[in-house]
Amino acid sequence: MSGVARSVAVAAPHPAAVGAAEDAVRRGGNAVDAALAAATVLTVVYPHQCALGGDLIALVRAPGQAGATAVVSAGAQPAGLDVGALTAAPMPRRGIRTVTTPGVVGGWTALADLGALLPLGAALDTAAAVADDGIEVSAGLARGIEAQRDAVLADPGLRGVFAARGDVATAGDTLRQPALAATLRELAAEPDAFYRGPVAARLAAGLRALGGDHTAEDLAAHRPEIVPALEREIGAGRWWVAPPPSQGALLLGVLPAAMDPDRAGREADPLVTACVRGIEVRDRELGDPRGTAVDVDAMVELRLADGISTPPAGRALGDTVAISAVDSDGLAVCLIQSVFQTFGAGLLEPSTGIVLHNRGAAFSTAPASPGYLRPGTRPPHTLCPAIAWSPDRLIALGCQGGRAQAWILAQVARELLSGSMAPGEVLARPRWVVGARDLGYDRTVLLAEPGVPHALAAAGELGLPVVETEGPIDEAGHVQAAVRTADGHLRAATDPRADGRASVVAGF
Repeated sequence: MSGVARSVAVAAPHPAAVGAAEDAVRRGGNAVDAALAAATVLTVVYPHQCALGGDLIALVRAPGQAGATAVVSAGAQPAGLDVGALTAAPMPRRGIRTVTTPGVVGGWTALADLGALLPLGAALDTAAAVADDGIEVSAGLARGIEAQRDAVLADPGLRGVFAARGDVATAGDTLRQPALAATLRELAAEPDAFYRGPVAARLAAGLRALGGDHTAEDLAAHRPEIVPALEREIGAGRWWVAPPPSQGALLLGVLPAAMDPDRAGREADPLVTACVRGIEVRDRELGDPRGTAVDVDAMVELRLADGISTPPAGRALGDTVAISAVDSDGLAVCLIQSVFQTFGAGLLEPSTGIVLHNRGAAFSTAPASPGYLRPGTRPPHTLCPAIAWSPDRLIALGCQGGRAQAWILAQVARELLSGSMAPGEVLARPRWVVGARDLGYDRTVLLAEPGVPHALAAAGELGLPVVETEGPIDEAGHVQAAVRTADGHLRAATDPRADGRASVVAGF
């Protein structure tokens, strides 16, 4: 592409994030720069779903690269965690005991090292300006604030930002975050300060003040994993996902059912059966390879075995943001960052302005579980970015959707990779998810938007309870997709269930 302006297709769940990505491309950035610009701004404008106090898992595939690279920046429990204080009961859903070391900033730095053309500091400075100047509260953020009204009002840090007028902020209000802006500016000058500098010192002290076992040494110990992505040839394409503790292997497990050429002609959708099986396999197999043996093949093959099934307590709503970007050079990125459940642990550390995630809630206190709580280990992770390639196209896709992310992506995979429908049409189609406590039910159900008769038929065959909704729902995911065709055309699509925007922008 020498001498030709680089173009980037990018999709993210908020217009301000896409605007930042466009600016980065116009300054000479590529798909990595676009994704990082969007990611940093999202921690300001979508703090109920992602924050500096969350985790990040991403995939990058460079032009001509045989495979793809995974960045797994998921934080661990404090080394000094008092396990005995927690193992007498199920893991708490929220609170300081669910806060693991945040991995987002380390993940950004690792991604930048994998091919960014612009300094990461420029993206952080842009995000700081947004936090200082203020942003209009979007419909999605307003829903998150209202859904967690009690938690927002209970925590002094959250209350001071999201209920500064005395009552919680609503759609259209202006949200300013001066403490977060100051932190972002410090990180723009030195991103490593989050883990080994003044920001780390303030954050560690703040976590201790909130009752945590976290120390500056725990923050300094964090290192993102940069490893080859898991890879399988499925249908007409090659697929890449992140390894454990990500649940990416389960997407590889259910994709064969989604790609089945006879699927459309069947009365009952075989993908529903695969996903129900996947729920049990995940709960029996998924954990942190640093603390337990993880059988990746069992997840890819959806192989059931003797073990314990321990789905996490509590409902995960609005947990994640996905950013997908592909450029005209053939560089593809999918970045997912998250605070887990809406507003994470229900805590904002006041000196830094950082919302803290509750990823630790995904640990199990059952010793036989692969997700058993151990100091220094990472919890089972829902984040599930994906990249796929066929001779006709390259796609990057990811979604919000908690434990259902693999099931959501599988429902859009075939048409996105084949190009049989425009990407926006694929994401607008009705979807379904299967789950239990993560969807707010005490047993596994199929939660279905209107217009999925084949899924309903499959649920009937399985004896699976069905909950039908009146229209599109957040639980069916917020998918973001970016596509490059073999002839170089770029397309992007954002899920209509979110507040997002998609763009194809040319650099100069």
